[in-house]
Amino acid sequence: MVIPNWVNSIVVVGQDIMRGDRKLFGTDHSVVDKLGVLCEQLLTSKGEALGTALATSVVENYKQLDEQGKIDFLHYLAAEFSAPKERMDEAMAAYQKDPTKQNLYHLHICTEPPRRELFKRINMAPGGTHALVSLRADLLPLLKKSPDLWEVDNDLRHLMNSWFNRGFLELVKIDWRTPANILEKLIAYEAVHTMTGWKDLRRRLAEDRRCYAFFHPAMPDEPLIFVQVALTSGLADSVQELLNEGINTNTERNADTAVFYSISDCQYGLRGISFGNFLIKQVVMELQSELPNLQEVATLSPIPGFSRWLANHISDDDLSDEQISLIEQARDPDKLVKMTSSPEEQELLTKICARYLYQEKRYNKPIDPVARFHLRNGASIGRLNWMGDSSLKGLRESAGLMVNYRYNLDRVAQQHEKFVNENVVSIEKEFQKIVSSI
Repeated sequence: MVIPNWVNSIVVVGQDIMRGDRKLFGTDHSVVDKLGVLCEQLLTSKGEALGTALATSVVENYKQLDEQGKIDFLHYLAAEFSAPKERMDEAMAAYQKDPTKQNLYHLHICTEPPRRELFKRINMAPGGTHALVSLRADLLPLLKKSPDLWEVDNDLRHLMNSWFNRGFLELVKIDWRTPANILEKLIAYEAVHTMTGWKDLRRRLAEDRRCYAFFHPAMPDEPLIFVQVALTSGLADSVQELLNEGINTNTERNADTAVFYSISDCQYGLRGISFGNFLIKQVVMELQSELPNLQEVATLSPIPGFSRWLANHISDDDLSDEQISLIEQARDPDKLVKMTSSPEEQELLTKICARYLYQEKRYNKPIDPVARFHLRNGASIGRLNWMGDSSLKGLRESAGLMVNYRYNLDRVAQQHEKFVNENVVSIEKEFQKIVSSI
């Protein structure tokens, strides 16, 4: 293969930079200092070749940092690449004195931290996008104890909302012909119902199943989010049965329901960048096009915050002694399994769960994160399923309960608007009966 001259130029410049690093820093300067100088050089560089070489060097040097080095560098970004207060004050004073469009534009420029331009330039390097996603993954766990890092996260999130908007994403159908390196990552990234290996994955990619993922052109080997769908006759009420049942070879003729049973985000560094709503809507369109007999779209979803909420409300004045006793039992998976023989206990715990999903709010929205996600997408709460997930994880997180969120395609847009604008939680008749009896 013939290598273009400009690529060779980048390589030569990069080598010069690395040699210059060794001369410049010596043994008395830390790797973080070295990386900081590279970032400053990157911000002031003008040529494309030099800029690409510097950005590549920043990416490679960051990868070489140990855990403490990465923490130190993130604090360095917060301290050294924020918008200078003096310049902002001067620009603000100039605009207040003479509020012209030119002064307004100058004020806007002065309030944008140099850190954003730095991230834009790093993003231009080969592997730069992935490197910034990894950097944010390193950053997120530090935010609680390091308020100064919030500015860095705000800049990254602002840019990533643009870089990863729907227009750049590619929907890919995953099947057994998908490259092995992608399939391996699906096993690793599955966050809802763990896959035990290739045999488990093969079942989830059988002809009565569908799997779709979003990819970004800058990260072609890294799925951003993927969804798993079961094609069934009627709603599913148990994930164990769904995962273990035999393959339906007559799917195209018999299936009337698409059940979304697992949605997994793959990149921790993209937390807070929403893909799921776009993914579900586009997958529904794909399925309708492929399967004209499809009549219903629903989920079989976990209720991950239910057990934690139960533990925090064990002394709630609104709960009876009978309910408190039941909650104490529900916190023990061994005792919870025994409840399956008691319809009264099942009914009581189901009512408490309905209260959790429908009535318990934070900022006027349901406190359960999965509920907020689907309701925001325009779904409605359909049916609660006792022992829908009898795995140890399901028992511990949601007392074994699962819920079907239903996507009535004729009402999705209307329900989305009501939830977003009026905080209206849409519910189906079956769930309404439980709510009415609380």
